[in-house]
Amino acid sequence: MTRFGAPLTVREMPDPEAGGGEVVVEVLATCVPPYAAEVFGGERNYPLVPPVVPGVGGVGRIVRVGPDATRLRAGDLVWCDSTVRSRDDALTPDITLQGWSSRGEGGARLARYLHDGSFAELMRVPTENVFPLPAAAGDDPARWAALTAHTIPYGGLLAGGLAAGETLLVSGATGNLGSSAVAVALAMGAGRVVAPGRNRAALDLLAERFGPRVRPVPLTGDEAADRAAMSAAGDGPIDMVIDLLPPSAPSSAVRVAAMAVREYGRVVLMGGVGMLDGAALALPYRWIMRNSVTVRGQWMYPRTANVGIIRLLASGALDLAPEHVRSFGLDAVNDAVAYATSHGGPFDRTTLVPVATVRPPST
Repeated sequence: MTRFGAPLTVREMPDPEAGGGEVVVEVLATCVPPYAAEVFGGERNYPLVPPVVPGVGGVGRIVRVGPDATRLRAGDLVWCDSTVRSRDDALTPDITLQGWSSRGEGGARLARYLHDGSFAELMRVPTENVFPLPAAAGDDPARWAALTAHTIPYGGLLAGGLAAGETLLVSGATGNLGSSAVAVALAMGAGRVVAPGRNRAALDLLAERFGPRVRPVPLTGDEAADRAAMSAAGDGPIDMVIDLLPPSAPSSAVRVAAMAVREYGRVVLMGGVGMLDGAALALPYRWIMRNSVTVRGQWMYPRTANVGIIRLLASGALDLAPEHVRSFGLDAVNDAVAYATSHGGPFDRTTLVPVATVRPPST
């Protein structure tokens, strides 16, 4: 990306080198988020500093490892987590999403060092951000690149302490991340998932794929009526709400879903509402206090979530087979971004599959 608002360009760059605490990975597949055009166009105000190779995580094979790696080897098939944390503060580490975004000045400093992401043949990644994948992922790395989408709601469900048999409400269930939250929650053992939304076709798709454990709720825009419908769909208390609505959604949509949670319930906020200076959420203090409701934010996920989501996929509890995957080469990156924009519904995945030059493995 040479500047915001301009098409991405494809060019040759020097190969990245692995220093201490780093590996170099040959990228086999990386996901193109449906909102990528908004990032590159500047609408989302992400703190990317051009020129930059964008891209958020990916599936690849290790080409070179740094001197402190003890178990990783060249040729290993791995998942590269884009959520990079500073190593000099264990309590409140600065965070950057490599090649994508960052948080605060500390995150910006980290982004200046780990500047480039996965829209490339090769990528330099911190050693602790690389996770071994089962051999089956090598047969279809483009499909496994959906880890980019699935790990985010998994982190939110872990943060909320979702337990087997519980009832979950997914605010934003018909979107790309929201539909992923539905699938991941069911794989984790949720008893039922309430799925509100305005997109009838997407609601029907969720019901068809997952059966009676998913309870679709068509939204009307009337807060009282919608909250009553969500509560009724739960067929009992709603234990937890996770919000994954995009920046374009009104804060009222978050509030009506959150307030459907039961007494002593949990609400996890992971979406983008308010990112573009929208109205404040305005959850009633009295309601939170009198009902002993836990409300917490969660940006991305802990490192251990990568291991957990890979296990769910490897076991078959979370099935990637029904997902629709469309792959593009690096030379068609702008076509991929445009395609992702118009194919951001449930279980739609757009991936880049770089055609890398074969390089001999080395340590």
